[in-house]
Amino acid sequence: MTGRSRTSSTLLGLGMFLLLWQLLAWIIHRPIMPSPGKVFPVFFSSLIGDLGLHFLASTGRVLAAIFFSVITAVPVGLGLGQTPKLDRIFYPLIAIIYPIPKIVFLPVIYVIMGITDVSKIFLIALIIFFQILVVVRDEAAKLPRELILSVRSLGAGRRALFRYVYLPASLPAVLTAIRVSVGTAIAILFIAEQSLTTYGLGYYIVVETYQVLRYPEMYAGIMGMGLLGMTLYMIILSLERRLNPHLFVGEE
Repeated sequence: MTGRSRTSSTLLGLGMFLLLWQLLAWIIHRPIMPSPGKVFPVFFSSLIGDLGLHFLASTGRVLAAIFFSVITAVPVGLGLGQTPKLDRIFYPLIAIIYPIPKIVFLPVIYVIMGITDVSKIFLIALIIFFQILVVVRDEAAKLPRELILSVRSLGAGRRALFRYVYLPASLPAVLTAIRVSVGTAIAILFIAEQSLTTYGLGYYIVVETYQVLRYPEMYAGIMGMGLLGMTLYMIILSLERRLNPHLFVGEE
C-alpha cells in the first residue's frame, strides 16, 4: 500500500466514523450524545487551554512508562532467551504473572508507592514490561547458534554481541510489542487517572466533565485520549516500517 493509498484509507475511515457518530447523535437525540459539529469546536479551543495541559500530563506518563519498560525488559528478555538454564528457572514465574491483569495491583501499588505519578507510571510500565519481555525472550531464543558462535570467533565479547547481534535482531520485535501494547497502556492510563490526581485525560474525562454533565467537553477529552493512542501507534508503526521494511512488502 502506497503512502497516498494509506492516506486515502485513513480519510475514508475517519469519514465513516464521523458519519456513524452523526447518525447516533440524530437517533439518540439527547445531551449525552452531542454531534461532531458541537464537539470539534470545543476540542480545538480547549486543546490550547485546559485540555492541552491534561494531554501533556498523560503523554508524559505514557512515554516515561514505555521508556522504563524498554530499558528493563529488553536486557532481561535477551538474557533469558540466550541462557536456557536461566530461562527454565524463571519460566514458571513468568508463566504465572504474565496472564494476570496487572490493573488489579493498582491498590497495592498505591499503598506501597503512594498516590503519585511514579505509581501510575510504574503500573503502566509493569504491563508493557511483560509484553516486551516475552517477545524479546522468544526472539532471542530463535537466533541461530551458528551465528552467535561465528561472531564470537571473530573476537566479539558480550557487549559486542549485544550491540551488533542481539539488539538489532530483537528491535523489530520490541517495536511490535510496544505497538500492540499501546492500546492497553492508554486504557490503564485512563483508569489510573480517574481519581486521586489533578491532571491527566482520565481525570478530565471523568471528574471535570462527565460528573458535572459537560458532555461536549467530555467527548473532547475522549478525542484527546484517542489522539494520544493513535499518534503513539503511528509513530511506532513508522519506525517499524523504516527498520524492518520486509514485513510490509505485501502492503506496497
